[in-house]
Amino acid sequence: MGLRSHEQLVVCVGVMFLLTVCITAFFFLPSGGADLYFREENTVHVRDAFIREELRRKEQEELRKKAEEAIPIPIPKPEIGAADDAEGRRIFVKQMIKFSWDGYRKYAWGENELRPNSRSGHSSSIFGYGKTGATIIDAIDTLYIVGLKEEYKDAREWISHFDFKEAAKGDLSVFETNIRFTGGLLSAYALTGDKMFLKKAEEVATVLLPAFDTPSGIPYSLIDLQTGRAKTYSWASGKAILSEYGSIQLEFDYLSNLTGNPVFAEKANKIRDVLTSMEKPEGLYPIYISMDNPPRWGQHLFSMGAMADSWYEYLLKQWISTGKTDDRTKREYEEAMFAMEKRMLFKSEPSNLWYFAKMNGNRVEHSFEHLACFCGGMAVLHSMNEPNRTISEHYLTLGKEIGHTCHESYSRSTTGIGPESFQFTSSIEAKTERRQDSYYILRPEVVETWFYLWRATKDEKYRQWAWDHVQNLEKYAKGAAGYSGIRNVYDSAPEQDDVQQSFLFAELFKYLYLIFSDDSVLSLDQWVFNTEAHPFRIRRP
Repeated sequence: MGLRSHEQLVVCVGVMFLLTVCITAFFFLPSGGADLYFREENTVHVRDAFIREELRRKEQEELRKKAEEAIPIPIPKPEIGAADDAEGRRIFVKQMIKFSWDGYRKYAWGENELRPNSRSGHSSSIFGYGKTGATIIDAIDTLYIVGLKEEYKDAREWISHFDFKEAAKGDLSVFETNIRFTGGLLSAYALTGDKMFLKKAEEVATVLLPAFDTPSGIPYSLIDLQTGRAKTYSWASGKAILSEYGSIQLEFDYLSNLTGNPVFAEKANKIRDVLTSMEKPEGLYPIYISMDNPPRWGQHLFSMGAMADSWYEYLLKQWISTGKTDDRTKREYEEAMFAMEKRMLFKSEPSNLWYFAKMNGNRVEHSFEHLACFCGGMAVLHSMNEPNRTISEHYLTLGKEIGHTCHESYSRSTTGIGPESFQFTSSIEAKTERRQDSYYILRPEVVETWFYLWRATKDEKYRQWAWDHVQNLEKYAKGAAGYSGIRNVYDSAPEQDDVQQSFLFAELFKYLYLIFSDDSVLSLDQWVFNTEAHPFRIRRP
């Protein structure tokens, strides 16, 4: 007898239930079972959303690891509130130094400088074409000051085996070699007492001596250490440059004082004697001087910036370096500053920004260079060491006004970073419309002036301005393995020039670190900086 209709329905429902259970169980088999049927070469067909998310996470993690291997890891943010306290900001600057050093150490060790985006070595013409490790020697005192101990040890080890004369090739700048190499090694000795550095400093200065064998004693600008031949720059028409031959005394006199070898001080004093004996047009020092005996001034070009700047700086600092016993340098500094304030100091309209213009004869060019911004710090340093209260207050005011002007050149740009040179005309103030003046190559002079202003006044705005610059460097100048100059400070997304200058370590990083440090770290009562920011101990009578 056949099944009734309701019985047939029950049987059908039961069969369908069993089929559903079997099919469902099949899909929940472990990967060794069901997944074997769906596995293709290098492919897994995933049905579960959780498994799909897990695989995506692992894939992203693998990609992140590969990216970190290919690109240097960015410096970490300070754990302390970097935006709020000096200690956190100082730590941040220290991390910037380490990041830049690690890039140089990995990609350009022994080279003069680093290309941080190309991740390769770089050398400008001032170093000739040899590998003389300019960054190592320019950086070592900063590494020591900020407490990067392992990095300092690596640098010291490299220097201990370094033979400058053997490594240097082609025409070297006597001036740059003196302030970076002789100055950097003297500073390392002054900080550590390690006589290896003093020995190396004397070796470098000694190989420069043939450049001083001239009729008047004014040194040539370039020297080839392999041939011993020295000469002036071809574009200088056989003349020497004020900022170069005038920025020898601080290092050479200090070296003679430390070693007992008088030859270096004698060379520097000869230059001073020549300049003291020469008549200055309206009290001003022209940029060019002939190599004759007696020498003659060249074209009457006057500047507080390029090709003149450190001459004035060294007049003041030589007086301070000798424990204020070299009265001649102090007198000549004051006479020079009086003449420049009288003829070259202007105030813009309507913003009343103070600046030293350039002069060609009696023609005034109303422009001010980033290099010239150092003079604000120089004026403040004079103020801090000047016993006459009226004169001291005058130079402090001058330093404040120059510091303000140079800050305006930063704040009026798109990047918050100042250009190489800026103008004052009827239409612009503290800006430039010249594209050739719009670049920034990690220069330190503006921060240098803010550092001295901070030490003298304790006005928090100078620390804030320095911190603003740190943030702008991070935003616009930070590259793959270090920091680079930028080609136009008025571009919102500026192209980088792919050069990490050695003076980034010697000067900019050092001043940024010190402005957030206690005054006891390199007290200005005990130390004086050369024009590359290498500190020398002040001698006591």
